[in-house]
Amino acid sequence: MGRARSSGRGQPAAEAVTEQVDGGLAQLVPDRDRPRAWTLLIDGAPQSHVDLDDPAYLSFEYQRRFGHVVDLVAPPGKPLQAVHLGGGAFTLARYVAATRPRSTQQVVERDAALVHLVRRELPLDTRARIRVRATDAREGLAKVPDGWAGLVVADVFSGARTPAHLTSTEFLDDVRRALAPGGVYTANLADGPPLTHLRGQIATAAARFAELALIADPAVLRGKRFGNAVLVACDAPLPLAELTRRAASDAHSGRVLHGRELLDLTGGAAPVTDAAAVASPAPPASVFR
Repeated sequence: MGRARSSGRGQPAAEAVTEQVDGGLAQLVPDRDRPRAWTLLIDGAPQSHVDLDDPAYLSFEYQRRFGHVVDLVAPPGKPLQAVHLGGGAFTLARYVAATRPRSTQQVVERDAALVHLVRRELPLDTRARIRVRATDAREGLAKVPDGWAGLVVADVFSGARTPAHLTSTEFLDDVRRALAPGGVYTANLADGPPLTHLRGQIATAAARFAELALIADPAVLRGKRFGNAVLVACDAPLPLAELTRRAASDAHSGRVLHGRELLDLTGGAAPVTDAAAVASPAPPASVFR
């Protein structure tokens, strides 16, 4: 483990932490503007941002969009049963715990060394009902009881790519099994032009869920740049008007696609099966500069 001094603005110098984990070189870098906030990077790629003093603060654009989904799944203060596939620094699990006390959550993160690092350096609130499993996301999902979860979040990246076995209809069959009636599945999808991966993921979700929405930067949807898109899926009607309003009001305004407009984006792409699944594309190096 390595530590480096980093001076803040008007605050004592904080120490960045560098440590080798299973997935690469992890860095916890202090936020210069928030006294107890940190950004987690793996091999230079930003993964999570956490503010220990204000876990309801979501810094990353896609995490704020996840936050909108959480807020529309359960009213503030109402406990939620949630499964998080992909742990990072447990940002969204902390958000749920802070905004919906007494929520029961499971975090599945394959990288045991990363789990140890985050638990040590950015400890969870002892009152939070968060169980962390250090195992593969699909294996961890298989252990979730039928109909247990009101929310399943997929935010899994290995080497900045979503593993192939988390992109298929068979994977979504197990997500559906774990969801309670009316439960919501949401996923962080990363892609760039020509949006082949994103189109396939929309088609895959459409083959398994009755209602879909996608939140993304308009430039990403036009295939102008690489970026994140948040998929939302459910068998019950989604609160599209409110989701659209919240996404549009973000500092980096997002567009919400649904219905015919969203299905048109697939361009005739076929649902992805385990037999044909491939990992999401690697982002260009310029994304992290």
